[in-house]
Amino acid sequence: MKSGDTVPWKNAAELYATINEMQQGHMPWKTYEMRYTGPLPAGTPPKWMTQTYEVCTRNLRDLLHHQLESNSFKDHVDMIPYQQFNHDGHRVWSNLMSGDWAWKQADLIATNEDNHGCTFVPVVAGSDKTTVSATTGHQEYHPVYASPGILTGPARRAHGNGVHPVAFLAIPKNKKHRSKPEYQRFCRQMYHASLALIYQPLKPNMEAPDIVRCPDVHLRRVIYGIGPYIADYPEQSFCRCDARPGHLDTDSARLRTRTKTEALIECFDPGILWDDYGVCADIVPFTNDFPRPDIYELLSVDLLHQVIKDTFKDHLVSWVNEYLHLEHGEKRALEIIQDIDRRLSAVPEFPGLHRFPDGRDFNQWTGDDSKALMKIYLAAVAGYLPSNMVKCLSAFMDFCYLVRCNAIATPDLTRIQDALDRFHNYRTIFIECGVRVDISLPRQHSLLHYIRSIRLFGSPNGLCSSITELKHIKAVEEPWRRSSRFNALSQMLVTLTRLDKLAALKSLFTVRALDDENDDDGTVHGPKSLSSIELAPTAQRRYPKGPEALAAYIHQPCFPDLFRRFLYEELNGPPEENTPPIPIDACPVFAGQITVHHSAIARFYAPQ
Repeated sequence: MKSGDTVPWKNAAELYATINEMQQGHMPWKTYEMRYTGPLPAGTPPKWMTQTYEVCTRNLRDLLHHQLESNSFKDHVDMIPYQQFNHDGHRVWSNLMSGDWAWKQADLIATNEDNHGCTFVPVVAGSDKTTVSATTGHQEYHPVYASPGILTGPARRAHGNGVHPVAFLAIPKNKKHRSKPEYQRFCRQMYHASLALIYQPLKPNMEAPDIVRCPDVHLRRVIYGIGPYIADYPEQSFCRCDARPGHLDTDSARLRTRTKTEALIECFDPGILWDDYGVCADIVPFTNDFPRPDIYELLSVDLLHQVIKDTFKDHLVSWVNEYLHLEHGEKRALEIIQDIDRRLSAVPEFPGLHRFPDGRDFNQWTGDDSKALMKIYLAAVAGYLPSNMVKCLSAFMDFCYLVRCNAIATPDLTRIQDALDRFHNYRTIFIECGVRVDISLPRQHSLLHYIRSIRLFGSPNGLCSSITELKHIKAVEEPWRRSSRFNALSQMLVTLTRLDKLAALKSLFTVRALDDENDDDGTVHGPKSLSSIELAPTAQRRYPKGPEALAAYIHQPCFPDLFRRFLYEELNGPPEENTPPIPIDACPVFAGQITVHHSAIARFYAPQ
């Protein structure tokens, strides 16, 4: 605003009322109530059986429309599944649409001839609990985020609307019954029922096409699908294989499938299913309500929680410290750890191993802190650890840096497998030193699934929970700080709705301001004022209004003659075969100015 300009609103209430009336980016939230409906025990039932839980969600279809019509993604979408090869002829996996899973899904969709020419849009979703205030009773929220799978990995990681909150799940809290099977089963059932509710608006268009305006402004017919799901370990209720606790890395473990699990449920009673196969017959995965998806296949690997935070920080770094105490005793171990801290503190970007200047200790580290430690940790512990322990750390570092690449080629998969084999070989040193009795851990077991996941979904860097954790700041933490802290969720949803409208309006202003201030000669001036910009559902570019000017604009000098012949054929029908060309003087002339009618052209591809 310029000095002297007046604000068109008298107070904050009028400003909020104006924002609430906007239709751009309008995606309202709805609240659904869920409760236990099973049999109640005799006497007074537990509170969790009679309590009502709220799930807040917005229409996922409307959200995808809002994300896909953003022109900021014009150069960051893959409209078709594809296979990528480098200059050496090796297959390369990068974005989701470069993986085998998207290719297979396109083949399944193409079995229906009515869907030929449609664009497959998988929905990448992720959920992760976050605590907004540890000092006021650990106020937790469980947001679910959604992203169109046709976006590239860098576009999904960027701080834009490529990843958007679509729901807030209920968080049952009952410490007294936490260990009881009935309560655990209820929590899992409510979790899957909530996800099924979120995906429900997409179900009709998983078989029949929906019309969507894409980032390049063209309208396309799209078929939705449930894509990879990003979740921290507690939410991964279904492992990818049938390995049992204590024997996770055995060769006898086999990959699970939806068909195999359903067959086991039909053949065995619930007790045998749980004891021998790790299958809970009472839990119906939310994917069973939708066509094509398989929950065991769609669970994405997670670099942040499985590799960086857990295997490296919580396991290897902690085990090294335990080894130092066992090997050298308490006093000498503390001296060595202090010297390691000194070595780490010598790096300006990294102040030390156990405590940061801002008060955060080792257990409060973020993923970025752990990534920074990985770069220098091996050099810091040199000289204090046995050879095989250093080799174990080195092999893990090799694995981590390879799987974190944005593009992974076939030779890289061989190097990843080699690094993983070396890590499994050398990590037995922690058992030999007495630090561990066994190393059958779910997070480390997940490393076995990385190569398969890369082939299916491309680089894990584009499907990492660090994306959702970064989104917590804008979607949860900042709206919570703006609330009164009492019944904050409803206030947070209002804030999110208004921010979405303002973001959509800003994008529209940017486009309309540039288009409306263009002269016929192509000169661009800045917008005179935001109030002079007409709000419309879509932005249309202004074209020159004379035949000669339009011909120059589209670089087709013969356009006037071609257009006159087109008008002649529209009035008199197409000329017969072997008829001499109609003289240009016999064709209609222009009367007044030309009205340009916008059209859309879309090309569709199928893998075959």
